Amino acid sequence: MRLVILDNYDLASEWAAKYICNRIIQFKPGQDRYFTLGLPTGLPRNHPESYHSYMWNNFFKHIDIDPNNAHILDGNAADLQAECDAFENKIKEAGGIDLFVGGIGPDGHIAFNEPGSSLVSRTRLKTLAMDTILANAKYFDGDLSKVPTMALTVGVGTVMDAREVMILITGAHKAFALYKAIEEGVNHMWTVSAFQQHPRTIFVCDEDATLELRVKTVKYFKGLMHVHNKLVDPLFSMKDGN
Repeated sequence: MRLVILDNYDLASEWAAKYICNRIIQFKPGQDRYFTLGLPTGLPRNHPESYHSYMWNNFFKHIDIDPNNAHILDGNAADLQAECDAFENKIKEAGGIDLFVGGIGPDGHIAFNEPGSSLVSRTRLKTLAMDTILANAKYFDGDLSKVPTMALTVGVGTVMDAREVMILITGAHKAFALYKAIEEGVNHMWTVSAFQQHPRTIFVCDEDATLELRVKTVKYFKGLMHVHNKLVDPLFSMKDGN
């Protein structure tokens, strides 16, 4: 397990972006190799707060990608279980997920795997915790009645099957979750803790997120930054043929 600690949110984001860029270039992606997180149910694909809209507006439309290679769960599918099963099958058909990238909530949930979720769960329909609903209310003008209460999400087991997992954790409000993920044992009430058992997990965080960690833990991982920085420097380029 790696823990990469940067001074602030911007530097953590930049480090993660460089790492993802290098891994994509090394991976040489092809058809059916792109997978993302869950899509809250009940929102049309073109709704400005749907996960589909978010991913296209903030990522996919800015890169060279065939829309057919972007797979996003359809929360408006007629048969949600069939949608989840089909998503799992697409992952298998593509040869698995090479690099999974995600964040967590203050309660340590990964994707929409809320506290108490099975650590071997697969893609499924999940009821959202009230904390998650309240956190998402800001995207719906603070109106709780507009916030989806259920979501389709990849399971913890689905993510654990990825060959590599990157989890971004920033801000003091997520410091206790990082502490649970790094310094305490595996616990289904803190689903992010499951990734202690993944052979290739990399946590990327800022200083604020380390506030609950022991001093010696922070010092240990900061002492490895010269190793971690070799993962993003040099920055590879498709034009260079690297």
